[in-house]
Amino acid sequence: MLAREIANMDAVAHPNIIRLFEVVETLSRIHLVLEFAPGGELFNRITADGRLSEKDSAKVFTQILAAVTYLHGLSIIHRDIKAENVFLAGPGIVKLGDFGFSTKVNDLEQQLSTFCGSPPYAAPELYKDESYLGPAVDIWALGVLLFFVLTADMPFKANTVAGLKRHILAGTYITPEHVSPAATDLISRLLVQDPSERPSPKVIAAHTWLANTPPPPTPLPSYVMAPDFSEEEHTAAEEDAIGALEKWGINRESLEDGVPMGARSPAIATYRILLHRLLHQPNTPSKISNNNSVETTTTTSVTASSPPSPCKEFSPRRPRLRLRNGLTSSSAPGGVKSRACNIV
Repeated sequence: MLAREIANMDAVAHPNIIRLFEVVETLSRIHLVLEFAPGGELFNRITADGRLSEKDSAKVFTQILAAVTYLHGLSIIHRDIKAENVFLAGPGIVKLGDFGFSTKVNDLEQQLSTFCGSPPYAAPELYKDESYLGPAVDIWALGVLLFFVLTADMPFKANTVAGLKRHILAGTYITPEHVSPAATDLISRLLVQDPSERPSPKVIAAHTWLANTPPPPTPLPSYVMAPDFSEEEHTAAEEDAIGALEKWGINRESLEDGVPMGARSPAIATYRILLHRLLHQPNTPSKISNNNSVETTTTTSVTASSPPSPCKEFSPRRPRLRLRNGLTSSSAPGGVKSRACNIV
């Protein structure tokens, strides 16, 4: 299962999906170096502070829907969509993570048989011990997630799994009166017993409840986690990252050799972390100085101030740390990677 999780995370690069930077294997453990989401789990945020407004619920839902649409386009089924696996990555930005139950199918019509995910989010067909279609299971879980962010409660509740199974198979739930008719309609379309009648992500995105949802704050853009380093055409950020690594003793040949290893390559991991950092500073283009350090046009010190949040209800509570980044190193890739991690 872990090998499948690593393979699926290594294959994706989307603004609303937690990124895998590196896999570090020891004799007894496997460590995954993942993108950090400072706000923690959406579940904890709602449990502590209550439901989101419909406006902010739509912002959250739109981003997770975009992530699921992307995954299904790659024939990857998440199979564990829930509030505990949605992470607050920045003001108004959420990301889907935890690919432990994910699977890659030959096509979206492939039948699956393994019961996966959290029981409260499980689709009725999973409780029937029958084969099922992966995309429909993810769509059902999106319906449960939407209900939760709008109400801070679950549509199907019981003290035992057996009781939960009965409620889910019956398909009966009560939507609170404060939920708008449009949101109630969308939930009802997602929580349909017959999986063949559940809408596709494209149809969901066109629903009237989402029609007036403004685009979310611009998150970190998509980027190729390991581009073809032999090609001459790269984005400005990629060239900055490659140039910095060359100054540190990691040449293009080393990067090319690491591509087949993906996240298991220290050179590729260092490239990913550095590129991620550079893209987090779109207004401070990097340059390589004569002393082999990566510099930015501005230098900032540690501060506890937070930027204005366009979506206060689910923005991270922790103060945003602004760190000065710059190092000088002639170390091997592993040492450079360690220093790059310190920058991040």
